[in-house]
Amino acid sequence: MKLASRNVGRDGALMVVSNDLTRCTSAAAVAANLQAALDDWACSAPKLSAIAACLEAGEIAGEPFDTRACASPLPRAYQWADGSAYINHVELVRRARGDVLPGSFYTDPLMYQGGSDGFLGPCAPIPLPDPAWGADFEGEIAVITDDVPQGVSAEAALGHIKLVMLCNDVSLRGLIPGELAKGFGFFQSKPASAFSPVAVTPDVLGAAWQSGRVHLPLEVDLNGAPFGRAQAGDDATFSLSDLVVHAARTRNLCAGTVIGSGTVSNRDADGGPGRPVAEGGLGYSCIAELRMIETIVGGAPLTPFLRAGDHVRIAMRDAAGASIFGAIDQIVAG
Repeated sequence: MKLASRNVGRDGALMVVSNDLTRCTSAAAVAANLQAALDDWACSAPKLSAIAACLEAGEIAGEPFDTRACASPLPRAYQWADGSAYINHVELVRRARGDVLPGSFYTDPLMYQGGSDGFLGPCAPIPLPDPAWGADFEGEIAVITDDVPQGVSAEAALGHIKLVMLCNDVSLRGLIPGELAKGFGFFQSKPASAFSPVAVTPDVLGAAWQSGRVHLPLEVDLNGAPFGRAQAGDDATFSLSDLVVHAARTRNLCAGTVIGSGTVSNRDADGGPGRPVAEGGLGYSCIAELRMIETIVGGAPLTPFLRAGDHVRIAMRDAAGASIFGAIDQIVAG
């Protein structure tokens, strides 16, 4: 089942979307918005699934699906927590500044709590009032949960993941060092994130969904050229369900909690840092990772961060080459 939110009001209007992303129909008879559906998922999910089946069978004609009319599936959420499942990315950050990665990072995920009171739409501009802030994209996988009890087990956590989507976790790299130096974490350096037009139930992913990981390449393009094709199922030290367990260690998670994987990142085939797509590698899911490698190899970063007019596109295709989530398709606005 594929769900989206028409960009209406603060919480959007819930829609069911056809598997090929060409048609959609209102789900107002079940729930006004996605949060309302998640609040009573056991009741609403079967009804939404029935609408989806009718849409696929042609029993509901629907209307053309336009990703540019979409908000993020949850236009705002009670909670947005972003982890760091791909330790390769964290290792590169540490190496670039001459630090050693603590051993605990392999057993205890990193996670920060971001702003969730308003997400960017999948095709909304990325605001950049000051280029010195060093705007960057981060291509990620994200999940939405139902109500998760404190202390949930790893086995049970997987069942609490109800929807999967893509994320552009926008980061302001120029502000991060100053904030981290205060010892109190991110705030100004993490503005609004954007999510894919469509969120899907895990069964849509078929064999690609394994133990809380999505085994498909994440397509990241910058200004029309391939920037990253990292395999999201590879080099993930932690699964998305592991991140749910971590988030719920000391608190309940309410329905509609969004949890991100962190930047999808792969090692090269020889175990070293990744190579650009143009050189036969899998590339990168953020500019910072390329800059880190440039620093490690050459002593200084060369690639600039985002500038006004830059075009970022993040998408994922199934094994047959069909788009699963629609694309995050954004222009940087100065």
